[in-house]
Amino acid sequence: MLKDQTMSVVLDGSPLKAMQSSHTHTAQTALSGQELSQEIKSFISGIDTVQGRKLSVREHARCAVRLLRSVPACRGAVLEHLRGVYDEHVSAFLHNLETESDASSGVSSNLEDIIQEVHGVLSEFICLNPRAWAPLVSTWAVDLLGQLSSKHAGRRVAPHSSSLNELLQLWMSCAATRSLMEAYSQSLAAMLSWCPDACVDALLDTSVQHSPHFDWVVAHIGSAFPGTIISRVLACGLKDFCSHGAKEQGLMVMVGDKGSRVPKIGSVVGILGHLAVHHSDSIRKELLRMFQESLSPSSPLSPTSSSTSWEGSPQLRRAAVPFLLQLAAMSPNLFGAVSAELVELLRPPVLLQLQALLQGLPREELDNMLGLAVHLISQSPSGGSRVLRFLADTATPASVIISGPTPSPHEGVREGCDRLLQMLLLHLHKLVFNRSDGAEVNPHHPALSQPKRLIPFLEELQSHVGELCAQTLRLERKRHLWLHQLLCLLSVYGGPSVATEALCQLLTQAHNPEELALAWQLHTTLSSCMAGLIPAAVSRCVAQIHTHTLGPRQLRQLLLNLAAAIESQDGERRGGAAAGVQASMAIQMGSAVSGHLHDFGPLLLHGDSAVSHATVRLLSCSPLPRASSPAHLLLLSRAAVTHFFMGLRRRVESGKVGRDGGQACEAVNCSVVLLSRLAAYSPLTLKAVLQLLVEGALHKGNTGLFGGQMADMSGAPLPSASVSRDIGASLLDINCRFGTVVNFSGSVWSVFHAGVIGKGLKVRTETQLPDPSGVMQNVQTLLTVVVQCCSSSGFDGSINSSRPPSDPGEPLAINAEAAKVIAVTLVENVCPDVANGELSWPPEEHARTTVERDIHIRRCFEAHPVLFPLLQVVAAGRPALCYCSAVLRGLLATLLAHWEASRETLSTDDPWHLQASCLLVSCMGEGQLLPPVLANVHEAFPHLTPFEVRLLLLAVWEYVRGNGPMPQKFAFSSERGLFCRDFSRDGDVARYVAPIQSVLHKNIDRLGHLCWRFQL
Repeated sequence: MLKDQTMSVVLDGSPLKAMQSSHTHTAQTALSGQELSQEIKSFISGIDTVQGRKLSVREHARCAVRLLRSVPACRGAVLEHLRGVYDEHVSAFLHNLETESDASSGVSSNLEDIIQEVHGVLSEFICLNPRAWAPLVSTWAVDLLGQLSSKHAGRRVAPHSSSLNELLQLWMSCAATRSLMEAYSQSLAAMLSWCPDACVDALLDTSVQHSPHFDWVVAHIGSAFPGTIISRVLACGLKDFCSHGAKEQGLMVMVGDKGSRVPKIGSVVGILGHLAVHHSDSIRKELLRMFQESLSPSSPLSPTSSSTSWEGSPQLRRAAVPFLLQLAAMSPNLFGAVSAELVELLRPPVLLQLQALLQGLPREELDNMLGLAVHLISQSPSGGSRVLRFLADTATPASVIISGPTPSPHEGVREGCDRLLQMLLLHLHKLVFNRSDGAEVNPHHPALSQPKRLIPFLEELQSHVGELCAQTLRLERKRHLWLHQLLCLLSVYGGPSVATEALCQLLTQAHNPEELALAWQLHTTLSSCMAGLIPAAVSRCVAQIHTHTLGPRQLRQLLLNLAAAIESQDGERRGGAAAGVQASMAIQMGSAVSGHLHDFGPLLLHGDSAVSHATVRLLSCSPLPRASSPAHLLLLSRAAVTHFFMGLRRRVESGKVGRDGGQACEAVNCSVVLLSRLAAYSPLTLKAVLQLLVEGALHKGNTGLFGGQMADMSGAPLPSASVSRDIGASLLDINCRFGTVVNFSGSVWSVFHAGVIGKGLKVRTETQLPDPSGVMQNVQTLLTVVVQCCSSSGFDGSINSSRPPSDPGEPLAINAEAAKVIAVTLVENVCPDVANGELSWPPEEHARTTVERDIHIRRCFEAHPVLFPLLQVVAAGRPALCYCSAVLRGLLATLLAHWEASRETLSTDDPWHLQASCLLVSCMGEGQLLPPVLANVHEAFPHLTPFEVRLLLLAVWEYVRGNGPMPQKFAFSSERGLFCRDFSRDGDVARYVAPIQSVLHKNIDRLGHLCWRFQL
């Protein structure tokens, strides 16, 4: 029922006369007093006083319209009667739709003209006197719309309340509801300039009573007057919020109660939610404007401001912030619309104003607001990373230097944000570990367990794990503790995938042991609830390597961090840490890395030296897998050997330019360790590593590292670019090159090129000698890695496996099979056309048939000085030197020919041949191809003439020819763990010693001190 004061409103005569005189569209004249009396009696009784019959619905409605025109004091009763008329029309309209009949016939047709007439009368009244009619009509129209929407919501043709578009189409096609909507819109438009609150209050009250069936009205009105509805709805909601008490309302929001004690806040949320579909930008601006206006100092109202504007009331201004918090809590969409820009607005001046505003609130109310803010942040679906960054920056103590332009906040503001952040972490902890609402999880059937609740804040942060890890690693006081705790919660919430990503990011971005310790702390926290985290993290790191998502610096840091994690195992052992039931993290990391050695192996050849150095450090300390593919092992061996020679070259280059070679030396040392461990892994890797080391040492690109020279196919040194002229590609030039003509090796014919006719003799190139100290260091490094590989237990199970020396100072025993691999590889590279069966030596005069091959062998030794040290290693692994018989024979043949043709006074006048002769005999003696009495003849060479040297070498030749270097002549000594040769089975050695004794007697003055070395 309408209120009594509405019934008592009486208009003065002037407006009424003007209104009545304007009705030119109707032929009806003004009623007399008697006629008015009859109309009133008929309207009240519902009976025609003239004819004495009951009035029909249409006649009764027309009587009401006539009274509405003539007697304004009756408007309350008339409008109340018209409610039934409108309801009758709506019922007929819906009935016709349900029965699929023609909606233009029957009752609906009879009442539609009445409704149009009522609408026309009300429209004229609003236009003529809006202050009197607009509030009345708006309240009546919106209340009737609410009643009709709720009453007929259950009809079969009525769509569900959530289908606003369909619901709006249905009601707007009905003449009655369309007329009411137009009347309310006209009243609202008329009241905008002087009293919009009354109209909006009526809309809010009706929305509370009839929601959600009334939502279509709100959607339509809001779309027609978005600016007005949004601002006035917020203002009315703020006044109602303040009048009911913020404390009570905040409590109800936290417990989810939307009862009668909070009559309008739910309606405000509903209206703004409907408008947000098409007017989200306007809502966002209005919410932010309300927040800013609540913080700014009070100012007098402008002339255009409404008398009911909330900005002028201190009480309303203080309640604005709690009101906005409650709105955001009840509507996540509203909070999401303003959260991003709200964070940008919270600069130090605004924060100080907010602090001053909140200081006057009671402690309990302030705690409720903080709890509500924490709830909002945890339920925020977007902008969580910005909110977190703002809170962390603001809560960071002033003594910490904050990266970026953010100024240091006020101490009170900092403490408030600190408290808010602590409450947020505690709240998230409760949410994460109580997501199942106490429901038990079925361990055998996880799919049957209750689904866990979503936490929007953590859901949004899952896409910012890398950024969160980077912020955590800044190690700023208190800040990194907060972020690390949040990272743990996020990992638990997101499950193994997020935990793996977090650990992988920490391993990639950490730059020092302190930062790397955060990764171990994260693993320690998560290991109790997640298994296999480290293997998954390593697999993810490998995936990043394959997809090339890491730059060289990041890749290098990742590899170094993995190596540091594995090396920490040694530190734990030295520290005496007791091993627990579960393997330590370092052991788990080593086991995980060992399963991906084939993925890390190619990085040894990375273009960035820092990356390759980090890779070799990682591989040198990580354990090798128990089982691996031969293809993977061979690829890793090849990459490791290639990196070894690259490391030698970088060490030489760093020494040339005067740089600190510490990193290069460390890379070489790690390469030595890696190659030694690979060689000890299996016979396959031992053979591969040794072959690649020998081939790499003899490769033309590495000859300079060991004091050699680049040689062509014939073994002759190549002229430098500055000496040889570039005459272009020429067939004559190609044909003149040694090795491209017919091969006469193995025959009595030999072809030697001394020059080209018309161009003179070949130009002897003067090559630049490398640094002797660098060459010696490189040779020593090569021998170290070769000896360590040959001393490893790569051929386990064979009787000729090397045994570790009993004395630590004793040199390592060389494995015979490993030495054989080196011997065979040397022969294949120095003289490829030699068959493996050529072990016996022919008579000395038959050497002329292999002159060309022998010269090639001699030139290889000249171009590669490292061959002699490698031969010494082979000689130590008896009887492996027997397989170098062809190379030894060719070198000795060329030395015999040289000393025979030499015209020098002393052998020392030809230093290279003297050194080669001494080293050759020494190697043959070490390999027990010669008895001790003949193995010592090289000691006398520097004191003899070339002819005498030839005599002694010829004795060596004759002995080896008569006692062929056969491996079958060696027997294994279990006491010494080596193969040894019993020379007593080879016959009398005296006949080979006669030339030696003759030379000794002739040079007794110079060789007297060596006589004891040649006693039989």
